[in-house]
Amino acid sequence: MKVGILGTGAIANKHAQAYRNIGFEVVACSNKTEERGRRFAEQWGAKFVPDYRDLCHYPSLDFIDVCAFPDFHLEPVEACAEIKRPIQVQKPIATDLDTARKMIDIARKAGIKLGVASQHRFDDSTLFLKRALAAGRLGKILEADAYVKWFRSDEYYSRPIKGSWKTEGGGALINQAIHQVDILLFLIGPVDAIQGMWQLGARHRIESEDVVNALLRYSSGATGVVQASTAFWPGYTERVEIHGTKGTAIISGDRLTAWDVLDDEEANSLDPALVQHDVASGSSDPMAISLASFERQFQDFGDAIRHNREPVVNGEEGYRALEVVLRIYQSCRSNLLDVKPLRSL
Repeated sequence: MKVGILGTGAIANKHAQAYRNIGFEVVACSNKTEERGRRFAEQWGAKFVPDYRDLCHYPSLDFIDVCAFPDFHLEPVEACAEIKRPIQVQKPIATDLDTARKMIDIARKAGIKLGVASQHRFDDSTLFLKRALAAGRLGKILEADAYVKWFRSDEYYSRPIKGSWKTEGGGALINQAIHQVDILLFLIGPVDAIQGMWQLGARHRIESEDVVNALLRYSSGATGVVQASTAFWPGYTERVEIHGTKGTAIISGDRLTAWDVLDDEEANSLDPALVQHDVASGSSDPMAISLASFERQFQDFGDAIRHNREPVVNGEEGYRALEVVLRIYQSCRSNLLDVKPLRSL
């Protein structure tokens, strides 16, 4: 398939490499900063197109891949809808729910596929747990948690738009941990109650959160914790932990690193739990992540276009993850805390 990439920052290079690995061709690209855009075009053998509208309308492309900041996702969706061209956007789908809903409605009205990059849905560990939970191997789920205790340098936040509410929509939760929020929703289901607490600019000179904690109650009755940070040096591998009445499963990075389950021998012989420890994680280096899950998601999006079906992570799925993130933020803003000191007897 032939792809046009809008936005040529670090994540765009990961996308371009993944496309090359699966035989997709990056034909054209666009970036607000011409020098960076032309450098990317030269590296990947693409045509640089200065205006994003011209890229969205560029001849013979099968879809557009938007790697720009989330405050600039609506405009290319509108441009692609004009010529009924499929489009995939980087997570989060948008910085607010109204914009996300508008993107979904525009794509639906135009009859085009809208995908949201959430590649960890395609990790072997996530896919295994999806099957295992459906088969009841962990029993009744009691608790499902995500811990993203990462570190980002001052250089990472050196541009004023990084960690800003307007451009990025927030900090550690919406930019880093939204992947794990998406996995929790994918594996456990919807959330019906949220309580959050954050620290704004605890370590970094940013206006949004670099430390946040949230309590969740899922519609199933299970409870959970989400912790996200970019302030914890040197950065630790992210984890998703699921605890049921029959045992526990833990994903660290992109691998299943624990599978402690009662009476699982027969099921394990049919669908073995492959426990591994050579994990890939962006805990301290944003680019130290595996390409395999990107490749699978891009192949899924291409297949969805060819066979006129919904991609696994469509606009609605991106909306659901954003909704949980923004509800956590709202709770952090409005929650009244009991600040009375505890007194010992």
